Amino acid sequence: MAETITIAGERLFPESITADAAGNIYVGSNPGTIFRAERGSAVARPWIVPDAANGLQSVFGVLADDRRGLLWVCSNPNTLSRPPQQGVTAIKAFALADGHLLATYPFPAGGPAMCNDMTIAANGDIYASDMLGARIVRLRANGTAFEPWAASEHFAGLDGISFGPGGALYANNIQRNLLLRIPAGSDGLAGEVEVVPTSHPLDGPDGLRRLDADRMLQSEGNAGTITILTFADDGCADVEVIASGVDYASSVTHFRGRAYFPEGKLSYLFDPSKAGQHPGTFTIRSVAIPEAD
Repeated sequence: MAETITIAGERLFPESITADAAGNIYVGSNPGTIFRAERGSAVARPWIVPDAANGLQSVFGVLADDRRGLLWVCSNPNTLSRPPQQGVTAIKAFALADGHLLATYPFPAGGPAMCNDMTIAANGDIYASDMLGARIVRLRANGTAFEPWAASEHFAGLDGISFGPGGALYANNIQRNLLLRIPAGSDGLAGEVEVVPTSHPLDGPDGLRRLDADRMLQSEGNAGTITILTFADDGCADVEVIASGVDYASSVTHFRGRAYFPEGKLSYLFDPSKAGQHPGTFTIRSVAIPEAD
């Protein structure tokens, strides 16, 4: 696997990244194109391009589901385009084999919504974070629609989401700099939301992926870091920086001992002093993951 991957295109502003079991890497982008780097390739090329048939808009979360041969995708109207895109937030399922659209699941009604990321439970249920709606929604393994699963005042600004140690659902809040734990009972209902203490303050926590029994990978956009969260018996999380100097660390995934993360370069979208400037080439960087103690 190449240690650095160039994303072929301009003004992409990648948001989320995932890897399948074969080592292919997928990354979404602000304009909506999904790029794929085949295992061993140093270039991620356009793979799924928005069109009238697939209805893709701005792509946030992407998640490879090898069990079902799917790529799950968060599609949101691009409010940064001029004029702003119209449409509805939805989760789309594409075939990993060839990228064709298999299903579209509009987000449940009930107010503003922005799908940020997704994770898969052991039983195959899909969970997704809703950044604007301050909720987590769920699609049961044999279901036909996403339904609200949990809501909390802590969820306004929700971003990364992943199952972690002990089988609990973890999520981070990019706006409030929080790491959250949401237990699930035997009945499948959400328990009381817990704020997880961390060894040092978080700064723009974004992507979140399970690594092994006791550890998770996290990207911190504002800090420009990739970190490992190691959970102690008391439920606290030790934060270890394994990569720094990232030009906005929007997400992270892993494959065979390496963490892969795109540089989002989001300051070129939001910093007035950079208006009209060219952000340059977009890349996916990687770093070796230290072994657990």
